[in-house]
Amino acid sequence: MNFHIVTLFPESMESYINSSIIKRAIADKKISVKFYNPRDFTDNKHNKVDHKPYGGGPGMVIQAEPVIKAIAKAKGRKQKIKIYFTSPGGKKFTTDIAKNSVEKYKDIIIICGRYEGIDSRIKKIFEMEDISIGDYVLTGGELPTLVIMDTISRQVKGVLGNELSREEDRISSSDVYTRPESFKYKGKIYDVPKVLLNGNHADIDSWRAENRKNK
Repeated sequence: MNFHIVTLFPESMESYINSSIIKRAIADKKISVKFYNPRDFTDNKHNKVDHKPYGGGPGMVIQAEPVIKAIAKAKGRKQKIKIYFTSPGGKKFTTDIAKNSVEKYKDIIIICGRYEGIDSRIKKIFEMEDISIGDYVLTGGELPTLVIMDTISRQVKGVLGNELSREEDRISSSDVYTRPESFKYKGKIYDVPKVLLNGNHADIDSWRAENRKNK
């Protein structure tokens, strides 16, 4: 899976990409991540990419042309490519969308919004899908992009060392335990639930399902 990220602030994402599972997946060539900064596609000496919105209102809007050029560079001659536009008003991103993305595409472009947004004329030139990670507004699209990229990467074969590590594909619980079996803190004993110690996997799955349901 090849991720093409259109963002004004690639440096804000690099620490996460260069850590843990994503870093290993890149090293193992399971995924790749490339950045395209609209500032690199301007024709003015200050690399300015924003202007006041037509119709009035606060803030600044990112111009269409630098973003269009960045998308075009990312797309190249690829015929089958998915473009996501991060937006609080977009379709809610889910694991099913992540799985579908992996099944259908090898290249994904994700456009990170900023300021008051990006000139909507980019959507008249490229087919894209507005996508949201939740019912709230963030300063920019970089954090949602990391969430989307992480979720999709988990579905790429070989990214996780053990395929069973995908909690979304098995019965799991938000409550987990490890050794020691029992410990004392401020005079109170804290034990692992007995069901997790009996070796009966049917009972354990039932407990996990019930525990997850009650959260």
